[in-house]
Amino acid sequence: MTTEIKPAALRHRIMAGFIGNVVEWYDFALYGYLAGVIAPVFFPADNPVTGLIATYGVFAAGFVMRPLGAAVFGWFGDRYGRARTMQISVTLMALPTLLLGLLPTYAQVGLLAPILLILVRLVQGLSVGGEFSSSGTYLVETAPEGKRGLTGSWANIGSMTGSLLGVGAAALVTNLFAADTLAAWAWRLPFLGGALLGTTAIFIRRNLHNSERFARHDAARDDTSPLLEAFTTNRRETFLALMYAASYGTIFYLVFVYLPEWLSSQGLMARGTALAINTGMTVLVIPLMPLAAMVGDRWLPRRTWIALAIVGVGLVAVPMTIWVQASHGALVAVVALHVVSFGLLAVPLGSGPALFVEMFPERDRLSGYSVSFNIGIGIFGGLTPMIATSLIEITGQTLAPAWYLAAASLLAAVVLALIPDRSRAPLR
Repeated sequence: MTTEIKPAALRHRIMAGFIGNVVEWYDFALYGYLAGVIAPVFFPADNPVTGLIATYGVFAAGFVMRPLGAAVFGWFGDRYGRARTMQISVTLMALPTLLLGLLPTYAQVGLLAPILLILVRLVQGLSVGGEFSSSGTYLVETAPEGKRGLTGSWANIGSMTGSLLGVGAAALVTNLFAADTLAAWAWRLPFLGGALLGTTAIFIRRNLHNSERFARHDAARDDTSPLLEAFTTNRRETFLALMYAASYGTIFYLVFVYLPEWLSSQGLMARGTALAINTGMTVLVIPLMPLAAMVGDRWLPRRTWIALAIVGVGLVAVPMTIWVQASHGALVAVVALHVVSFGLLAVPLGSGPALFVEMFPERDRLSGYSVSFNIGIGIFGGLTPMIATSLIEITGQTLAPAWYLAAASLLAAVVLALIPDRSRAPLR
């Protein structure tokens, strides 16, 4: 029997899932865009290149922690509830963000400065490993009847919004302050602002409760580890989820992250222009995600809808990239490539959280989702820009990333064909 959800309670749940992802991805985007400014603050200034590499290495360390965070928070969420997990994960992001804005510099404390920076980033990476899948699972499990895709899409709406806010905050302080002032202290302002955002998220989540279905399930739980079950009893679901996350992550990073770099490195468009188009398309994707999720809820089975969109991305990748090259980076060709690829990817972005949640049974759902998603996206997806650049170097073909995108789309479609569609069935 389905309990009717009051509108106020639903809004609270959606905001709780949304705001946590805003905080998580605001900070990750902010750190990435301000890495060049932060480098001389925390590392020796006599070798700027080494300092920048070290700063990006600290950035990567946050991603390396994602699988560990996924395992820890996945197990905890299956054992003690999604709501408590969400409260802890957002606190573990908000507090380090505040600390990052207050950390002493290398000039003040020497080697202690980079050590503290590394510790802060490791804690944040641990948090990111648990936040997205925990909030996505909570949103889908507590969604009204027939609206699992739409409700779950708010997790990705939050992550995209947070990334945009991070980029905007970095651009704001970079343009408002002189370079010396920015390096001296102004770079800290966006991080302190992020701490305020995190405090808001903690406040919103303070009275969050587990779903009724989790309470019923928890009362009948045995002592078997949910993390162990994800890799034994439900290993097929975990493997398929990991393969889908890896192929989808490759597609996402090629389009959302690597495309501006490719346009710039091939001399087809100025980096600033390419980034501006990329950012504009990201703004466009945000309202498309819930609309795409509604299609999976109402008209097309979710798995089929996602597969059609991903196959579409693979089919247009090579011909549209050839058009961009043949037109020497003409604005209309570049914008068309972005509109088509970003628009199609709004489908898995919107419907993806519900698809993952529907794959797993209640007892090990968060463990299976968290580990497979974070390994697939965090490791395979995160390596995508480096792999794409290497493919061009090895093959001598500037179209290599487009073919790589087409191959990843084909793999994703094959994996989706093996995943049972449960978009119209009750959660297990």
